[in-house]
This record gives sequence, structure tokens and C-alpha cells, in this order.
Amino acid sequence: MASASATGYNALLVSIVLLATVCECTAETPYAAGLSEDFYQKTCPQAASIVDAYVTKFLRKDRNFAGAFNRLQFHDCWVGGCDGSVLLNSTETNQAEREAHVNFGLRGVAEVDQIKAALEHSCPGVVSCADILIMAARDATAKVGGPSWPVAMGRRDGVNSSSLMADSNLPFPVLNFSGLVANFAGKGFNAREMITLSGAHTIGRTHCNGILPHLYNFTGKDDATDTDPAMNKNFAVFLKNHCPQGNRTNTIFIDSTANTFDRAYYKNVLQGKGIFITDAALITNPAGKKVVTTFSKPGSAFFTEFAAGMVKMGNLGVLTDTEGQIRRTCQFVN
Repeated sequence: MASASATGYNALLVSIVLLATVCECTAETPYAAGLSEDFYQKTCPQAASIVDAYVTKFLRKDRNFAGAFNRLQFHDCWVGGCDGSVLLNSTETNQAEREAHVNFGLRGVAEVDQIKAALEHSCPGVVSCADILIMAARDATAKVGGPSWPVAMGRRDGVNSSSLMADSNLPFPVLNFSGLVANFAGKGFNAREMITLSGAHTIGRTHCNGILPHLYNFTGKDDATDTDPAMNKNFAVFLKNHCPQGNRTNTIFIDSTANTFDRAYYKNVLQGKGIFITDAALITNPAGKKVVTTFSKPGSAFFTEFAAGMVKMGNLGVLTDTEGQIRRTCQFVN
């Protein structure tokens, strides 16, 4: 009997150890395989502080750069994954992502190169351009009143960049609600997450290029009266004063508090003051309007869900280990 009890006890111990091992191996992590929060702890422990210092410097010069850094992460990760490809220059034989129609007016590339130069001085060949984009977007968001979130590092840089890929993957500012849902679903995001990440429009500015279809060509007539009828009439007049018909290059703030990350974006959308067709589209669907209404109120989960969405986005198509390269300058492959 004693021997049988010992055998049973030993079997129980083995079972517990095996269960613990399985639990440890299958524990959920918010990060893609190969990424970790302490990735540069030994090779470049000052990486995060260098990025943070430069983002602070840029925001002191122009607080609206927060929107630019957010846009860079989105426009990078949505096209072939978070591999820094949005930063690459075109070559004689290739038109890069930055030349795509949907990337018109993209800002922040030169600033990322400044950060990269500082990191190369401190830790040559260690920190990827792809990771810089992730850190800069987080730091910039937090510095203008938005949420912060943990960032995992370890991405490597891609060597391919295609304007056709950008125009095929990124959502154009004329999509309706179902088009937006389909675009985000293709990257693994649901409708609520799409509405949450649209909240990035609470900071930043845009060229008139993306607004004109909302003001003058809403139904395809291409005239001065062809404005979205759901748009607040006074707001439409305001936009037309800043973006005359045919003017693609003037710039305008996307949000009424464009230098501060807050809930004003959702309030504006509910009032018919969405800058883009995609903004106004969020409330054309009853479920979408319910989310927008919720996020417009104090105490909503917008900040928390936005942070989670940015972490999730940062996992898209990452290159790790020996894939890709660590570019010495972000606009050129090695």
C-alpha cells in the first residue's frame, strides 16, 4: 500500500510539473514571437531614452508632430508589416511606399532619420528603424495627453517598399463604413478596433487632398455644391475657406483640439464635423454610432482600447532574428 501511495504521489507531482510547463508555454502574450520589452537591455539600454529625448525635442518645435508619428506607424505596419519600409526612398527601378497616393503629405521621415543617427552613434547597427517608429508613436501620443503602453522591441527592417502595395493596403479617405470594416478585417482587426484606431485623428493635420472629395465631389458631380449633406453646414463653409476647390496642398488640423490627444474627435464626428469621408462614415452604421457615442463621453475605455490597438498593430508582419536587416540609415537599404 505504501509503495502504491508513493507511486501515486510521484505521478501527481509529474502531472503538476507537466501542467505548469504547458501553462508556461501557452501563456498568452500581447507580442509577436521574437519581440520583448527588454530586447535592447544588453545591446543598447539607452535606446528608449534616446528616442524619447528626440521626440520631446520635435514636439517642442511642433506639437502636431504627434500625429505624424502615429501616422507613420500605421502606414508602415499596414503595408507588409512593421518593417520600416515606409521610410525607404524610391530608386531608379522602384517607386517606394512614400510615393503612393495614399501617403500624400507623409511627415516625420527626416525626424526619424535624426533619431536613427543618434542611435547609430551610441549603438551602431543595433536598433532598427521599424522599432524606432513604434517607440516614437507611443512616446509622442503620451506627450500630448494620450495613453502610454508597453512596447516590445526586436523588429528588423525590410528591404522592399512598393507604392502599389501601399495603395492596395491602406484605407483611402473616401471609404464607407463597410469598406473600412473590410480593410481592417484584412489585418485582423474588428469594427470596434477600427473605430478605436480612427481616434488617432484626434491629433495631427492633413493636406486638403484628402478632404476635397468630402466637400466638392461627394456623389461624383465634382462641383462646389456636391458636399456631404450630413456635414455640419457651418463646418463645411469653414473647410471650403481653407480648402478651395482644386487646392490639394493647403493644410488643416484634423481635429478641433489637434495638438491634444482627447475625445474631441468623436464629439466632432457626432456633430457632423468629421474631416474625412471615413470619419463621417463611422456614424452611418448604428453599431458604429453607438461606439462613437460611447468614446465621446468621459470615463470611456477609449484610451485603454487605443493603447491595446497600437500594441496589436505593432505585431503585424514583423521580421525578427535573421530576417531583414538593421538599416544604417532609414531611407536606404544597407
